[in-house]
Amino acid sequence: MTDEPQRCAWAAGDPLNRIYHDAEWGVPVRDSRELWETLMLEGFQAGLAWIVILRKREAFREAFAGFDPVKVAAFGPGDVERLMANPGIVRARAKIEATIKGARIWCEMRDRGEDFAEFCWAFVDGKPIQRPGHGFVATTPLSEEISKELKRRGFKFVGPTIVYAWMQAVGLVNDHQLGCFRREPVAALA
Repeated sequence: MTDEPQRCAWAAGDPLNRIYHDAEWGVPVRDSRELWETLMLEGFQAGLAWIVILRKREAFREAFAGFDPVKVAAFGPGDVERLMANPGIVRARAKIEATIKGARIWCEMRDRGEDFAEFCWAFVDGKPIQRPGHGFVATTPLSEEISKELKRRGFKFVGPTIVYAWMQAVGLVNDHQLGCFRREPVAALA
């Protein structure tokens, strides 16, 4: 018998989910590039299970130049075709094109002096929201607000459900369940 710590229910089962949950999920991310990468990967996840994206994450990183927004913003039609032929990633033209457009928006924001991390964290006044830890929700009024603002700026695949999953992943909200061994350590990072 093992003494496995209690985790959020979604992290049970697949070892890759457990590793992701234990090391990354909910940890506040303050790096603009990493926040953008995670938002783009959440967009690729739409209609799929997150484990699919986790299994392909390194291939995504390789295909999208390490998710360097400056490099991705320079991608053209030939790159879209290259990506569409890459079996290591989710080959959805609309999602690929949305990622390239998202990189261009990220660069436009930077060029205007707007830091993507500051933009993201301003929605929570710089401090992660600590949810009560019982029951999951798919959206919140705040995820709806952020979704609207991202869409207004031209981002795609940023509906309220995707945005809420992203908020959880990057630590804008601590949604670890009560009893999960990561709940308190993640809360302490706030």
